[in-house]
Amino acid sequence: MTMEQPEILVVTRSADRVVVQLHRPEVRNAINRQMVDELHRLCAELEVQPRILIITGSDGVFASGADIAELRDRTAADALAGINTMLFLRIAELPMPVIAAIDGHALGAGAELAYAADFRIGTPRTRFGNPETGLGIVAAAGALWRLPQLVGEPLAKEVLLAGRILDADEALAARLLTRVVEPGELLAAAHALADEIAAKSTAATIQTKALLRMERGRHPGADLDAQAVLFDSDDKRARMTAFLERKKR
Repeated sequence: MTMEQPEILVVTRSADRVVVQLHRPEVRNAINRQMVDELHRLCAELEVQPRILIITGSDGVFASGADIAELRDRTAADALAGINTMLFLRIAELPMPVIAAIDGHALGAGAELAYAADFRIGTPRTRFGNPETGLGIVAAAGALWRLPQLVGEPLAKEVLLAGRILDADEALAARLLTRVVEPGELLAAAHALADEIAAKSTAATIQTKALLRMERGRHPGADLDAQAVLFDSDDKRARMTAFLERKKR
């Protein structure tokens, strides 16, 4: 008899957003292959039906890292397959913005998942760290290039080479966190940010996020191509007409 696998993602869907809660409390939400596979399936859904994604943890932990019991047995072939790397790239490239709501520790692969989000909201208990070198590996799922982009190279080197843990105040000062709120207000703050995004044009938001990811050499040509599509849209006309009508009042 095949035993059912435990539910490790708690997913709530609505018209304009999806909330996913990482739920492996017995191992502090360590990211294992099952979680990776389930998140890939969620990404496939959001690529077809773009919506804002909110990712959060449970029981005062965002994600403590990759599952070390699995990681210990992975081989060179597993490393080259980029099991976590490919997932985090896919999350970062989702059409609509991704919000990480982080209470407690985001370490190793958990931190790299948070770095892949477009926005990060934390609590006073939020902690970021990349302890990979202490385990004989590198932070190969995005931290080595995303973290320097997010906080600057000097601070990133302290985290990646010296094992520095950033607390909530340090992460906010470095703009790694957008906001810090109390734990009981975390999801509400994430939803408030999602509300602000959802009030904007979905098509323009998708184009803006895609353009922000492009290398410098593709600008301004790609910007103008996107603008040409949007200029001819009914949504643009309706939004600008409504704006002008409001100004008349």
